[in-house]
Amino acid sequence: MLRYSFLLLFGLSFCESDETVAGYGAAGSVWKLTSLNGAEFTAEATLEFGEEGKFFGKAPCNVYNGTQTADYPWFETGPIAATQKACPELEAETAYLRALDAMTIAEVVGDTMILSNEDGGEMVFEATTKTED
Repeated sequence: MLRYSFLLLFGLSFCESDETVAGYGAAGSVWKLTSLNGAEFTAEATLEFGEEGKFFGKAPCNVYNGTQTADYPWFETGPIAATQKACPELEAETAYLRALDAMTIAEVVGDTMILSNEDGGEMVFEATTKTED
C-alpha cells in the first residue's frame, strides 16, 4: 500500500507542472506585439500569462482574456472574451484578436516570443517591464 501511495503522489507531482507556454518562459512578463504577419504593428497590444492555461491582455481598444488549451510548443486558445469599447484602432484590434486565435505554435527565446501557424501567420512579441496603472 505504501508503494502504491508513493507512485500515486509521484505521478501527481508531474501532473501539476505547467505545460503551457507560461511554464516555458512566458510567465511573469508583459509581451508587447511588435509585428503581425511580417509587418510592424504600430497599435498597442499586450499579452500576459497568469495561472496555468490562462492569458489576458490589452488589445488596441479593449481588454481581453482566454484559456490556452494545448501543451507547449503548441498554442491553442479557447474562446477569447473581450470588452466591447469602440476606438479609432478597432481595425487593428480585430486583426490582432483574429491572429491570436489562429496561432498554433509558440516559441519563447529570452525576451522574444513568436506565435505562428502552418498558414504562415506570425506574431512577434517582445517582453516589456510591467507598469502599474
